[in-house]
Amino acid sequence: MSELVSGIHSVFCPFSADIISTVEFNYSGDLLATGDKGGRVVIFQHEQESKNRPQLRGEYNVYSTFQSHEPEFDYLKSLEIEEKINKIRWLPQQNAAHFLLSTNDKTIKLWKISERDKRAEGYNLKDEDGRLRDPFRITSLRVPVLMPMDLMVEASPRRIFANAHTYHINSISVNSDHETYLSADDLRINLWHLEITDRSFNIVDIKPANMEELTEVITAAECHPLQCNVFVYSSSKGTIRLCDMRAAALCDRHSKFFEEPEDPSSRSFFSEIISSISDVKFSHSGRYMMTRDYLSVKVWDLNMENRPVETYQVHEYLRSKLCSLYENDCIFDKFECCWNGSDSAIMTGSYNNFFRMFDRNTRRDITLEASRESSKPRATLKPRKVSTGGKRKKDEISVDSLDFNKKILHTAWHPKDNVIAVAATNNLYIFQDKIN
Repeated sequence: MSELVSGIHSVFCPFSADIISTVEFNYSGDLLATGDKGGRVVIFQHEQESKNRPQLRGEYNVYSTFQSHEPEFDYLKSLEIEEKINKIRWLPQQNAAHFLLSTNDKTIKLWKISERDKRAEGYNLKDEDGRLRDPFRITSLRVPVLMPMDLMVEASPRRIFANAHTYHINSISVNSDHETYLSADDLRINLWHLEITDRSFNIVDIKPANMEELTEVITAAECHPLQCNVFVYSSSKGTIRLCDMRAAALCDRHSKFFEEPEDPSSRSFFSEIISSISDVKFSHSGRYMMTRDYLSVKVWDLNMENRPVETYQVHEYLRSKLCSLYENDCIFDKFECCWNGSDSAIMTGSYNNFFRMFDRNTRRDITLEASRESSKPRATLKPRKVSTGGKRKKDEISVDSLDFNKKILHTAWHPKDNVIAVAATNNLYIFQDKIN
């Protein structure tokens, strides 16, 4: 697996509003968006490679920052709706502007990010400072002209999709037709058209007539990257359902059901909690999908429902610590996972600011750490190892000394290059392949 060198984009701030809650590259990889608990979206742009210093290979610098969501209050239910950005999804670029969807617990917004480097001057009815002119003093007609100005990046909300979810939104996914997208909460999945804000179609509803009979909730959902009629959603029971919208308007009856049979000998009090799927992602080819549960990442072939084709242990050494992880609520952490551009490697996060990368071809894996100490710009990341008992080697870290407050829940991989983005609480780390 390639060596990685680091770059860091972070402003250390102790406020919880700065904690990054989602990370997403756009389709070209030139832009990287992050959302945080304070409802802000920060977009980084890939700077072009410098001929004088080719070793830099282009860096990511802040391109635009805007407030996407504000805190709200639901007066009917007496509930506060926090501004935290749960998910960001880019739309494919159609013109000079960029578009992205961002969502908090209840409201999805479509944002347009555009550049302006010219301004109009020479109006007839107002002065240069914007004050209106007296019409009776206008004696000649002027033709306004466009004058160059400093580049300004504007973010403006184009659509607001609200009032369609009773429960907290956990996923949004843009369809391959680029006209529709789906949004999922704990019990329902809705299908939206990007041009229509006042109605959506409910395509999955697992809410029972009696809420006391509720046994599972929807944890994640995603559209197929190539077939606009196919989507999947995962559940807190560790199952994945694939649905085809051509079969019925309401997709409560799935087309395929993916579940790995549980080994009765390993069943414990925590089995159901750690089997809950926190993320599901289709491969770029559309042939496979990847799911993340608490201890492992699994790769499924869409043509084989009874078991995954690949299973990667992320932090199996924590199995003996499940009791204390349950007591401090860490067992309910929702880790995300991502594919590289060619689907040959996968990445997911862990504790102690560790993140794991798995090469699907060679079956090699590596543990790396995102930290200020080990991530000086241009420094090569050293593999980390966790000691599970017995004599600890010099470079190993004991499982008992792992910091469970430092966790990497959100990661993203550049769609074309070996560049990754890793969110560690309120710091964003960007790593790239080492240049020989």
